[in-house]
Amino acid sequence: MSVALKHCGSVSEEERWSSSENQAESLEEKHQEVVVSQVPIVSSFNDRIRPLLDAVDKLRHLQVMKEGIQLPTIVVVGDQSSGKSSVLESLAGISLPRGQGICTRVPLIMRLQHHTAPEPELSLEFSGKTVPTSEAEIADAITLATDEIAGSGKGISSTPLTLVVKKKGVPDLTMVDLPGITRVPVHGQPENIYEQIADIIMEYIRPEESIILNVLSATVDFTTCESIRMSQKVDKNGERTLAVVTKADRAPEGLLEKVTADDVNIGLGYVCVRNRIGDESYKEARKVEADLFETHSLLSKIDKSMVGIPVLAQKLVHIQATIIARCLPEIVRKINEKLNASISELKRMPKTLSTVGEALTTFMGIVGSAKESLNKIIVRGEYDEYLDDQNMHCAARLAEMLNQYSGELHEFSEDDLTANFMMSEIQVLEESKGIQLPNFLPRTAFLAILQKKVEKVSHIPVDFAEKVWSYIEGVIMSVLMHRSENYHQLQLSTRREVYNLMEKMKERSRNWVTEIVQMEKLTDYTSDPAYLNDWNGLMAQQQKFMDALENRYATAFQIEGLGEVSIRGLRAYEKPDLLQAFDLKMRMTAYWKIVLRRLVDSMALHLQFCARNLVNKEMEEEIVKELVGRHGGAIEGMLEESSAVAAKREKMNVSIKVLSESKNVLANIMDRITTNI
Repeated sequence: MSVALKHCGSVSEEERWSSSENQAESLEEKHQEVVVSQVPIVSSFNDRIRPLLDAVDKLRHLQVMKEGIQLPTIVVVGDQSSGKSSVLESLAGISLPRGQGICTRVPLIMRLQHHTAPEPELSLEFSGKTVPTSEAEIADAITLATDEIAGSGKGISSTPLTLVVKKKGVPDLTMVDLPGITRVPVHGQPENIYEQIADIIMEYIRPEESIILNVLSATVDFTTCESIRMSQKVDKNGERTLAVVTKADRAPEGLLEKVTADDVNIGLGYVCVRNRIGDESYKEARKVEADLFETHSLLSKIDKSMVGIPVLAQKLVHIQATIIARCLPEIVRKINEKLNASISELKRMPKTLSTVGEALTTFMGIVGSAKESLNKIIVRGEYDEYLDDQNMHCAARLAEMLNQYSGELHEFSEDDLTANFMMSEIQVLEESKGIQLPNFLPRTAFLAILQKKVEKVSHIPVDFAEKVWSYIEGVIMSVLMHRSENYHQLQLSTRREVYNLMEKMKERSRNWVTEIVQMEKLTDYTSDPAYLNDWNGLMAQQQKFMDALENRYATAFQIEGLGEVSIRGLRAYEKPDLLQAFDLKMRMTAYWKIVLRRLVDSMALHLQFCARNLVNKEMEEEIVKELVGRHGGAIEGMLEESSAVAAKREKMNVSIKVLSESKNVLANIMDRITTNI
């Protein structure tokens, strides 16, 4: 149950909360010394824990639990007819509704407060109103309030009803009384009444901050009680469960053994009580109860720290004080965290749009800011907006992709020089022979080899363009989604239009790449002097190559600019054919470097040009035209969503108000807690 104080904020705050917790533990130790002769339920301890209870009650009144902040709570559960109402009546000194079936149909928050005035003050709080009542009318008032909350039938509701009892002599306690557990619905109750009750009970007893006050009848076997089964689901070892055994006078036999054997794991112990009977006054009932446990042959053997309503009250007060003192530091931390998070979220929310003009201005602002970001990322290569997201560092990623593309082209273009050097050239020249003068290199042979080489790599530029545009699409989508994060309908429309636009860009690049590839296939031209320089350098090695062929022991030859090539299979061909094939091979080697360079350089220029046009012109025009002009649904969608945002903003403001008031409650009462506890 203890809360780690390191979560409480400043050192001074921690010391103050630690002081209150230590004092609560000290009081708990003193409680062990309470003797049975202290019959009055109220004691001076009430005044000392009152600030703690006030703080929690105010937080509960502010409905801070709706903000996900759990409060320390004593939750009263029990099977139907277990005597739960009698126990609560004895603690509060008032009469609660009675009758057949389920008497408690809504969670009843009972706030008991001792005060010195002779006349008690009772009131009910529900549906945003406070209804004063009296001891004589309280049962009927609760029934009427319950009917208003849960209906006049026999159904139940999870909406709570608060009963405030300010009366001399009552213990300072706040408890939540839940509907009694029943498995069989009676006439007028829904068929799933058990499931409804179980859901409400589990909601209240599941939080670790809840203390479970399990009311058991002495007349039944504890292990068969449904309330025990439920509490064990959330508190298996019973560390936060206290059991009250009612009707002790009706089944005294074996009761001592039942509460000492503890077969159902009740960690906080048992308290046995006698229910008030008939018209007994509460004072008379307490006297009869004290005499019973003092004189009865069997019940008198039960330890006096385990019997009587006064002992139960004392136990509850001290347990309540301890759990509140221990939980408050964590509550303070959670409220501060939730408040700060809510304020931050509110600041991030867009302003409310009420007119078409405001929506259009906001829409153009979104497109404009996205355009500026994309200009920085894609065109200028700046990435200060996305320092930690390397995928958004476009210049570096595009350069990497271009280098990979160039490497793939060159790698794919390498021939098998070791085994097949010049073989394809010899075959093409053989097929290109005609009735013509010898020693002329046929241009058709050159084009045939060129077309075959271009065809082999033609898929690489197409795949590369597809890859680049897919990457750019992701970047554009990411920026636009971020800029329009507050408008879901606009995001859906924008996503669709960006996809359509990028398909157009991909198609345009595919067509352009196809034209470039076709041009490389159909013609062989370059004005680049590197072609002749490379060809001359390669041809200068021709004689040495031929000399190597004359050496019958030579199997390979090193050609500068190509590497080592196999010559073993070339000796079968005539010298004129070999000279022509060598020339053709060197021409193609020199020209192919030009072709690959053109495929890389032109692709880089094309993509940069298209990306710049896309960001600076086409994207904005297309999105505005489609979303505002042609379809016109974007603005209407923004206005609709803005209404939802306004409702969310209002809800957020309510949460912030609740959390702020809760924070103030704790801040104002902290000094009192430290001083009084």
